[in-house]
Amino acid sequence: MLRPLNTFSIVAREPETGHLGIAVSTKVPAVGAICPFVRFGVGAVTTQAWVNPYLGPRILDRLEAGETATSALNHEIAADPDRAIRQVGVVDAAGRAAAYSGAETDPWAGQQTGSDYSVQGNMLVGADTVKAMADTFIGTAGTPLAERLLLALEAGQAAGGDKRGRQSAALIVRGPEVYPVADLRVDEHADPVAELRRIFLIAQKELFPFIAAMPTRDNPQGNFAAVRSAMAPKD
Repeated sequence: MLRPLNTFSIVAREPETGHLGIAVSTKVPAVGAICPFVRFGVGAVTTQAWVNPYLGPRILDRLEAGETATSALNHEIAADPDRAIRQVGVVDAAGRAAAYSGAETDPWAGQQTGSDYSVQGNMLVGADTVKAMADTFIGTAGTPLAERLLLALEAGQAAGGDKRGRQSAALIVRGPEVYPVADLRVDEHADPVAELRRIFLIAQKELFPFIAAMPTRDNPQGNFAAVRSAMAPKD
């Protein structure tokens, strides 16, 4: 049976670095493949419920052209003939946030926005999921964005999450390079948010230091010498 992506997610900006990211979970496989859209220096968008993936790039294009999160979202939602079954969250590069839940989005559905974040969900156990995610994000200011997003996702799951159950989760953070700061996915699992945390902890040890050493726009050589030294066998 075809179902909407009944989902809870957070879209956010890290003011210290300008990094933008999304964490999302749902009771459908591979949520990370069709919901999150992130463009550094421009904004981040999640499109969910009965997903229209074209909304993500179109909203980002409007943000890149100078529109605010609210303006870009309103223009694209107004042009969508099935807007009543869409849910979208947006944060722009200045940290302005906007969200939309269509009138026919499966209940419980809603959102909470603030400076640098938008939290939204549909077919949830209740409003506590969204509130817990927003409270956790606000309360972890100063924490690196990827960790902060994951903490918010965990809080949403602990507060109830998707009332149909669990299946997939994703976390993406983008900075100024062509490669992401983090891009982790759980595509089919009985407890995807917990599995995403397990993978994240491994990535902290085995992936993120490697990414931090890769060539950048300002340093084409990178810093692999330090990584190679740290990985060298010890006598």
